[in-house]
Amino acid sequence: MNSFLAQHFAALRDALRRLLAAPLNTILSLLVIGIALALPSAGWLVIDNLGGVTGSASGVQQISIFMSIDASKKEVGEIETRLRAARLGNWRFVSRDEALKHLQSSEGMAEITASLPKNPLPDAFVVEPDDTQPQALERMAKTFSNWPKVAHVQLDSAWVKRFDASLRIGKLAITLLAGLLAGALVAVTFNTIRLQILAQAAEIEVAKLIGATDAFIRRPFQYFGALQGVLGGLFSALLVALGGRMLTAPVGELVALYGGSFVLHGLSPSNVGALTAIGAALGWLGAQLSVAIHLRRLG
Repeated sequence: MNSFLAQHFAALRDALRRLLAAPLNTILSLLVIGIALALPSAGWLVIDNLGGVTGSASGVQQISIFMSIDASKKEVGEIETRLRAARLGNWRFVSRDEALKHLQSSEGMAEITASLPKNPLPDAFVVEPDDTQPQALERMAKTFSNWPKVAHVQLDSAWVKRFDASLRIGKLAITLLAGLLAGALVAVTFNTIRLQILAQAAEIEVAKLIGATDAFIRRPFQYFGALQGVLGGLFSALLVALGGRMLTAPVGELVALYGGSFVLHGLSPSNVGALTAIGAALGWLGAQLSVAIHLRRLG
């Protein structure tokens, strides 16, 4: 066991030495890996934040329940009781008088409302459900429409469906982009390791002649690829964090214009860990392929 650990420690030390021996090449490689990992990561983060942006804006994903004009206070109270028992999310009651006052405060509507013989607006409830999935919103709207003395239920579900479809397309596009960039990272690591192997071809042949196993020869290059991937993953997390920090203030101002409050959230520690793990796996894979091809040629 001690011998096994010593071999791995020696391989890791050799990989670190290779990284430090060519700082410019290392920096350029980390830059390529970091940008390649940052692009899909930032895309996923944007899509993840979009749901929060729309959910925090005023008037978004609400269901309006309009009562009949002749609905009595008792019947309105029954709807309140149903909403309280359903526990679907937040809701508020908008009385006829409150709705009329709000209409009168609108520009150009004061004279029009003053000429009306009576208040034509009904009592209403505005529901903000916890579950904002399009299917759930439609089910709730259908349920509300079957309640007594409910004249109309308004749900702008068309934009919700379009937005949900856009998010799914965006996720698919980012997944495809991530796959392409993952292949590019494996190719970059493959080529980097190949150049190192060619520079040490004589040393590798001598090691093979004196009985070195393929695993012994592969190990330093595998550690090199994995370390390069880990550092590239950390660099990509730094790029995404800097980009998110720059966008936080503009996004907050934009959401505030629509009456909402929203804070752009960045990568979590688990996300950073996933990025470094993905970078390490891709680097290891590129190194493994490169060394395996070279060893096969040596026979």
